[in-house]
Amino acid sequence: MTSPQIAILGAGTFVKTQYIPRLAEISHLFFLKSIWSRTQESAQAAVDIARNHFPQVECKWGDSGLKDILSDASILGVAVVLAGQAQVDFSLRLLKEGKHVLQEKPAASSISEVEAALSQYNSIFAESPSRPIWAVAENYRFEPIFAESKKLMPHIGEMMSVQVIVEGSMNSSNPYFASTWRRNFAGGFILDMGVHFIAGLRMLVGCELESVSALTSHVDLSLPPPDNISSLFKLENGCSGVFQMIVASRSPKITWRVVGLTGTLQIERGSKDGKQGYTVSLYNSDGQCTSYFYPFSGVTEELKAFIHDISNFKAGSSFEADPRLSFAEGARDVAVLDAMLESAGKGGNLVHVRKF
Repeated sequence: MTSPQIAILGAGTFVKTQYIPRLAEISHLFFLKSIWSRTQESAQAAVDIARNHFPQVECKWGDSGLKDILSDASILGVAVVLAGQAQVDFSLRLLKEGKHVLQEKPAASSISEVEAALSQYNSIFAESPSRPIWAVAENYRFEPIFAESKKLMPHIGEMMSVQVIVEGSMNSSNPYFASTWRRNFAGGFILDMGVHFIAGLRMLVGCELESVSALTSHVDLSLPPPDNISSLFKLENGCSGVFQMIVASRSPKITWRVVGLTGTLQIERGSKDGKQGYTVSLYNSDGQCTSYFYPFSGVTEELKAFIHDISNFKAGSSFEADPRLSFAEGARDVAVLDAMLESAGKGGNLVHVRKF
């Protein structure tokens, strides 16, 4: 089977530091045809890095470069790695031209944008027997820690309480700190970063969040508001929990903890033997603890899944793409944060999470 040709829209930090190196790890699976950005300077900077691994990659920029990609029938899939406010718009343009799309998270900037986007997508392909794949890149759904931890959940018995504590490290030394689009994004870093932790939560507990009550604050004025959120939530299985996120902490820490009748399971971000990743600890009823460490691999695995899907997609067939990549999954993450932010705007009133 001929390797599929793909393109990348975007040439920012995440493309340079994650997409290009991770794609290089699986370069035998595809052909990277082009990288596009709004300006030639930006596109060229990314292409110069990419040519260390993909010597034939083309540099595209501006309106003419975008038209080239839209009209190039040899390009099957496009990764959209742009400002959060622009991604849905660009994705729909590509989908309309029959391109499969891997859009970076978050799926949208709000629930209203999610609903409008899905309505337009359904309208474009209302008469079509098959639709191009619209995937959302949420690498936490591909981190092995969450799939493996979910298998351990039966060992803790019936869930009694869930805690997600995120003390982030978004300060001036972080390459995304000065990101203009994130500072003008509804929900700021809370929404942009928060979808990761909600994705991990939903995978771990295996059910959806039903309702939330939240409060926010803005303390660190070097960050866009809000920079803190504290929320109570109720799962559809009746269990309650806490989601607390601080965008910038002097002592970063990220944990998911589920307390059950017969044990406790905790996931914590950290490092081991020089590798960044997650440790899962399972505490049984006797207080004994068993731990496992899993290095990060989510970005590579999600890219591999997308390339596999577009390679095997056949128009009119019953082929189903990896559900972890679906736009609906990304929408569900946004729905939770959107409900929390709505609740905070109403002084902590209970808000039900929209269903997708």
